[in-house]
Amino acid sequence: MTSTAASLLRTIKSLRLGSCRVSIASSSSSFSTLRYRITSPRGIITITTLPRATTSTIPRGLPPYISRKMSDAAAVIESAKKAAAFKAVDDHLLPEYKYVGIGSGSTVVYVVDAIAAKGPSFYGNMTFFPTGSQSKGLIRKAGLNLCSLDERPVVDGKAVPLDVAFDGADEVDEDLNLIKGGGACLFQEKLVAVAAKKFIAVADSRKESPRLCTKWKAIPIEVLPLAAPDVLARLLEMGSTEPAVRSGLPSKAGECVTDNGMWLIDAPFPPLLLQKDLSAEQDGTGKDGLWEVGKLAAALLSIPGIVEIGLFHGVNGNQAAASTQTVSPQKPIAAYYGKPDGTIQVQNAQ
Repeated sequence: MTSTAASLLRTIKSLRLGSCRVSIASSSSSFSTLRYRITSPRGIITITTLPRATTSTIPRGLPPYISRKMSDAAAVIESAKKAAAFKAVDDHLLPEYKYVGIGSGSTVVYVVDAIAAKGPSFYGNMTFFPTGSQSKGLIRKAGLNLCSLDERPVVDGKAVPLDVAFDGADEVDEDLNLIKGGGACLFQEKLVAVAAKKFIAVADSRKESPRLCTKWKAIPIEVLPLAAPDVLARLLEMGSTEPAVRSGLPSKAGECVTDNGMWLIDAPFPPLLLQKDLSAEQDGTGKDGLWEVGKLAAALLSIPGIVEIGLFHGVNGNQAAASTQTVSPQKPIAAYYGKPDGTIQVQNAQ
C-alpha cells in the first residue's frame, strides 16, 4: 500500500462528514478490497469490494455527496502536509549547506517542492541524496543535483556527513522515536538518516502519538525472503499479534518487494513503552507482551534474516555530535506537524 493510500484509509476509517459517518466494515487481509459502511440521515449504505484507494483517487462507487466530502477531507490533509514541509525547509535548509538527504513518501513530495521553490540560486550548489526510487525521481524531476549515498566525497577516509535530511513518518511518539516503512523504503531511509548531522521529520498531525504502535499498529520489518517463515515464527513468540508478509497488491501480485530485493513483514505489537515507563515490575523486555522501544529494536535486530526494522530510536544528531563515542543518530531533532486549521506544530528534541 502506498503511504498516501494508507493515509487516506486511516482517515476514512473513522471519519465524520457532517451528519454522515464513514467506516471500514471489513477488509481482505491484503487490504486490496474493502467494505464501507456509510451512515447518514438517508440511511445506511454498504458498499463492498471497492478498489483500494490510490495516490490520486477516492475509491469509486461512493455516492456523490460522500465522495465530495471525502475528497475535501483528503485535501485538508494534503494542505497540512504541504504547510509543514515548507516550514521545515525554511527553518532547517540553510543556504550554506551542500549535502541534503531526501526521504520517501507523500509528505516528501512537498519537501522537494519547497526546495525547488527557492530557485537555482539557492540550491544550485547543493547535492541531494535519495532514500529510494521514489525520491530519486522527485529529485530528478525538480532539476536538483542527484547523488547516491555511497558516492559522497571521502575526506580523511570518511564519507562526508549530510548537512540535513528530511523525511516523513508513520508515527512519532513523545520522545521523537519513529515508526517508518509504510512506503517500503525503511532501510535506505535509515541509512540516510544516520548519515545526516540532523534529521527533520515532516508529517501531518495525525502521526503524533504518545507511544508507538498506538495509531500505526505494526512495525515494518525488512527481511530476507528465505528467512521470512522463521522470522514470522519468532515474532509470534515475542508477542506480535498476526505478523504477516506485506502483499504487493494492487501494484503487483505476490509479496511487496523493496528496492533492495527484500520482503516486508508488518508486525503488530501493543503500544511500546518509553524508558520512563519502566519499573521493577515491568522492564520492557516483553513481559505481558510489553516492550520498550530500544529493547524491542535490539531483540528484533538479533533475529537472523532481519535486515532492518522500521523503528528509528536511540539518539538524534545533536546528541551524537556531543557524545564522546561513535553512535548512529536515528531520531530526528525536530518533527513538524501540519494541522487541519493550517497551523504548524513543532516538536523539538529535549
